[in-house]
Amino acid sequence: MTWQDRPPTALPKALGFSGRKILVTGGAGFIGSHLCEALLAHGAEVISLDNFSDNYPPAIKKRNISGLLKAAAFSSYPGDIRDYSLLVRINRRHGLTDIVHLAALAGVRKSLLDPLEYVDVDIKGTVNLLEFAVKHGIQRFIFASSSSVYGAGPLPFRETDRVDRPVSPYAAAKRAGELFCRVYHELYRLPVACLRFFTVYGPRQRPDMAVHYFTRLIARGQKAPVYGFGKVKRDFTYISDVVDGILRTLLVPLAYDLFNLGSAEATPVNRLVAMIGKELGKKPQVTHYPLQAGDVPATLADLSHSYNTLGYKPKVPLAEGIKRFVAWFLRESGEPAGQN
Repeated sequence: MTWQDRPPTALPKALGFSGRKILVTGGAGFIGSHLCEALLAHGAEVISLDNFSDNYPPAIKKRNISGLLKAAAFSSYPGDIRDYSLLVRINRRHGLTDIVHLAALAGVRKSLLDPLEYVDVDIKGTVNLLEFAVKHGIQRFIFASSSSVYGAGPLPFRETDRVDRPVSPYAAAKRAGELFCRVYHELYRLPVACLRFFTVYGPRQRPDMAVHYFTRLIARGQKAPVYGFGKVKRDFTYISDVVDGILRTLLVPLAYDLFNLGSAEATPVNRLVAMIGKELGKKPQVTHYPLQAGDVPATLADLSHSYNTLGYKPKVPLAEGIKRFVAWFLRESGEPAGQN
């Protein structure tokens, strides 16, 4: 029997969240704000660190956590993950127990334009946090990696695959982060989990990411640029499933490990666009282009290890996830739905 045939498992309760004080870097972002909500709901004290950068409007990030600011167990700090003294001040005030490191410069295509900035933020920033973790007794360190580290390897992607051929500076930076996490575990026995996310989508998704970008253009009757002639396949993963996976890594016994967090389904972008159009009630207008530099033709997660170790099993299929996302988009944007 494979993991697909087995039932979902409940979150493990052995370690729990009571008394834990968890720093979430990038806590005002898409994944971070959802994670902060979930951690608060499970009884943790949550400390968000976010630099509110202008890679997309900072007002969006502030809105993401506006509802959390009323919670006594939530604190938000504006600042940079490379600022060691800020980390020390936060720890002095809160006595941190765990770090979930989500903050990063994201995006394959943008990394081609400014690779040095990705080295500075995604690699140096991660090492700074690791240094802080080992010097201040952090109990576990969760690092947000990416399916990009697999490059154009054979499908499905498994954690045991060789990942020595990244095809973008972003992918190389994420792989470097994983390696530094391994070093700090080997040297200092820091418990670490590196989570390889597969194209996460859902409410509050960054405006430049595919699902949000296509939805906005189709809703406005504008042409959507589709690369790889729409044949590119992606493992689209709904936000609540990814948050569930992160929570599980905070609850299981941990040394050093790698986990895929995906949906285990590869969907062509042409099909994704059609699904969005159907939910919007509008016929998509698209222009097809060749595959861009740094992109790979397909991603697909093998989830056997994540299921066997974490009990992780995605629950939201793409059709349902797109339905939820489009409903959120229409509420937030005020765009009218159409009639096909």
